[in-house]
Amino acid sequence: MPDPRHTDRSRPADDGNRSGLTEAQRIELTVDAVAPGGHCVARVDGQVVFVRHALPGERVVAEVTEVHKAFVRADAVTVLESSADRVEAPCRYAVPGGCGGCDLQHVDPAAQLSWKATVVREQLTRLGGLTEADLDRLGVAVEALLGGSLGWRSRVRYSVDAADRAGLLKHRSHEVVPIDRCLIAHPAIQELPVLGDARWPQAETVETVAAADGQVSVATVAQGVPTRVQGPTTVREEAAGRRWEVPADAFWQVHPAAADTLVDAVLELLDPQPGESVWDLYGGAGLFAAALAARVGPDTRITLVEAAEQGVAAARENLRDLPSVEVVAARVETALARRRITGPVDLVVLDPPRTGAGAAVVEALATAGPRAVAYVACDPAAFARDVRTFAGLGWRLTALRGFDLFPMTQHVECVGLLHKVASG
Repeated sequence: MPDPRHTDRSRPADDGNRSGLTEAQRIELTVDAVAPGGHCVARVDGQVVFVRHALPGERVVAEVTEVHKAFVRADAVTVLESSADRVEAPCRYAVPGGCGGCDLQHVDPAAQLSWKATVVREQLTRLGGLTEADLDRLGVAVEALLGGSLGWRSRVRYSVDAADRAGLLKHRSHEVVPIDRCLIAHPAIQELPVLGDARWPQAETVETVAAADGQVSVATVAQGVPTRVQGPTTVREEAAGRRWEVPADAFWQVHPAAADTLVDAVLELLDPQPGESVWDLYGGAGLFAAALAARVGPDTRITLVEAAEQGVAAARENLRDLPSVEVVAARVETALARRRITGPVDLVVLDPPRTGAGAAVVEALATAGPRAVAYVACDPAAFARDVRTFAGLGWRLTALRGFDLFPMTQHVECVGLLHKVASG
């Protein structure tokens, strides 16, 4: 007799799915450990199930949302036995089938830090090749930033649905969930007349920015073409003791405290000395280059490499008072392979995109032989893979700090310090 808790309401599982689970089926299960991606792991008849909206140790009823040969995805729709770390989500859209922007609103803020530290540790062991002893030596932890878990996001991109309403996307979907307020958005963004009854005909997205000096910018985008609706095209930010002017649609850290937090961590770990030369790779508007220039002195060469046209323009404009900084417009791997940046280097800041630096860049850095590399990582998995590549070239991760730049979400930022292992 089939298990009465299983309700087959959808297509059959892919070949190779050992449990026979199907989409939309509901099943009672016990949740195990935290997993990357905002999930926890469970198992049904040996089949791995990644469960959202759950916590380790909980007994839940979960609804299957995706079936694959190697694993199944599901949402916890009823909690039968709850964890002490469970809280009521402050946002009414942070529910199964609702907005997919926040992964952890059901988790106590302190427990979110432990959740993220667990993910970092797991990725560094599974993908980075580090041992538990290595992780204990590093003291892997994730630190909260000032400002709390809500009202921090200074840049929000809303999607527009077929009825011209702005909202946010469901998890792993292109379906738009119309909303009337995003609680993690900066208060100035929450007050904009963008959501609710507002309509955005012909727009695909609505992009909002709340800058450090109080400026608010709104633009719509259709077929890749932005149209300014409100506010300036260039906004002013403050970080590293300087004022910055950046295009409203260019990259800047979304948490108001993030830029200074990362700069402080990089400076602390690298401990730059007067006269040391620097490469700032994936340098953006020049945040790290400016901070390092103040430490190494005005006559020391700093080379910033950035591929994005807006980033290059912003760096050249914002660093005009620092003639020792050379801005190279190129992909990092191209600049290294074609020797666009040459000569001895003492310090490297590596701040790659979510995909990581990759083997070619890591190998080029190992060949260049800097005293130390500070790696700013927005994805623990990519970071771990690059750490393994460094290790294969004789380098070691000697320090690590984690920061909760994205409260209520699964994302975490790390700053790692890498040194060449002394031979002999």
